[in-house]
Amino acid sequence: MEWMMLPLKRYAQFSGRARPKEFWMFFLFIILCLLVLSFVEAALGLGTSERWAVREGWSASAGFRNSGGPLTGLFLLAVLVPYLAVSVRRLHDTDRSGWWLLLGFIPFLGGLILLIFFVMGGTRGPNRFGPDPFEAVDLP
Repeated sequence: MEWMMLPLKRYAQFSGRARPKEFWMFFLFIILCLLVLSFVEAALGLGTSERWAVREGWSASAGFRNSGGPLTGLFLLAVLVPYLAVSVRRLHDTDRSGWWLLLGFIPFLGGLILLIFFVMGGTRGPNRFGPDPFEAVDLP
């Protein structure tokens, strides 16, 4: 739980490096919160939900779509800066500039390249962005 909250404590800290565990635990925290908010908004009737079913000849498909309401919007707005900061620090750990985040604007391929960068291990020892976070660990 401490790893999930660490990027919130370092709210707008874009300098330094972030371990993969810090990044992925924060990502998991965001996903879990969005799931809970989805259920809360559905229960309160705040989000818009749509069920659909299509039957054409021999094939049929059905689905459910839920778009976020005001609680989801406020939550995503609140975690935008910490997410950007931990993403930049994660890129710093792989010895890349935070400007590499702009790859996310390239459809599909940019996101795939960023995913590879985020999954990769960081550089061992100090690099131009600071000391190795594995050596300077401040959490269990």
